[in-house]
Amino acid sequence: MRASDNGPRPPARHGQNDRAIALGRKNYLFAGADTGGERAAALYTIVQTAKLNGVNPQAYLRDTLAKIADGHPINRIDELMPWRFWPTNVQPEAA
Repeated sequence: MRASDNGPRPPARHGQNDRAIALGRKNYLFAGADTGGERAAALYTIVQTAKLNGVNPQAYLRDTLAKIADGHPINRIDELMPWRFWPTNVQPEAA
């Protein structure tokens, strides 16, 4: 008898066997330190949020970091969120 012959298996959790999630789980083990893992998790969250909002993560990060380096005011941080992203060279049309 093998371990896999124990009858029906419960359904997997949503995304449990996704390749990206599985790779992430292994990568988190080698973050080096807790703070490294926290930073990696924050970066993965930013990238996935950009993707969910239909934004190219690389373009979003490039533009957002440039805006911060140019002195974007801290009291207007909400303008830098992925769902409000407009590349520097493209502005939204007036409503």
